[in-house]
Amino acid sequence: MLSRMTNDSRSQDTFSAVTQQLAALEKRDWELWVIVCFAGALVTIGLLALIAPAAFMKPGDVHLQITVSRQLVVGLLVLITLLNSYLAARRLDLRRTRQKLISSTIQNELVRLQSFTDPLTEVYNRRSLEDMAGRFISHARRLQSALTFMLIDVDRFKQVNTRFGHLTGDFVLAEVATLLRSSVRGSDAVVRYGGDEFLIILADTGALSAGRVVQRIRKYLLDWNSSGHLDGFELSLSVGISEWSDGKTLDEMLDAADRAMYAEKASNKPTPSILNPIESPR
Repeated sequence: MLSRMTNDSRSQDTFSAVTQQLAALEKRDWELWVIVCFAGALVTIGLLALIAPAAFMKPGDVHLQITVSRQLVVGLLVLITLLNSYLAARRLDLRRTRQKLISSTIQNELVRLQSFTDPLTEVYNRRSLEDMAGRFISHARRLQSALTFMLIDVDRFKQVNTRFGHLTGDFVLAEVATLLRSSVRGSDAVVRYGGDEFLIILADTGALSAGRVVQRIRKYLLDWNSSGHLDGFELSLSVGISEWSDGKTLDEMLDAADRAMYAEKASNKPTPSILNPIESPR
């Protein structure tokens, strides 16, 4: 699924970087615990040696009697307490840093994804087109596979806004976007190209297979019109298809699809005009 893989690869890069930072924090966390355990063991052994020296002496060892003041013992206990308190505070700081890092990463990723998504139709927006199309073209060139661009225009959309209001117009655009998404695979991409225009990028698909996608769109649109969403008004779409060939730019693909779309709009044919990128509409 190329369009999903495009976003997934970016997300994976982001989360990979976060994972590395979290691993560094975990390492610091473990280092603190090693220090705590080592220091605590040393201090404990030292106190026991002072308080009960006989437990640490073997027969034949030289016995030196050491008198330790109460203040020194209390001082050592206070030192242990302060050390543990400091290390515990450091652990809490690391935990807060870890949580903040995860939260910030998730929020940044959501913002990034939203910046490439049209809020009304919930499909990709024009801003994401160049980068996404570049990835599709690179994929097709690398695998020497087919690639097709399909431009869709909502016919008489101004009449929808005039007759039913702009809220209904927004509803129609959202419904068209849903219809288009339902007509393609997860490996394809649906983009809101303009106000009432959409672009579909069909991976590993030639013009013939793209024609079958158009038939599927027409069928779904017929079912939608049969539901009576627009009283006394039948929604229609004009579709232009342009099949990519190596060496052609994105602008050339879009221009060919645009010309094919307007050729169909002018002729009112039920099936789209299918043109090569270098051909003009007949």
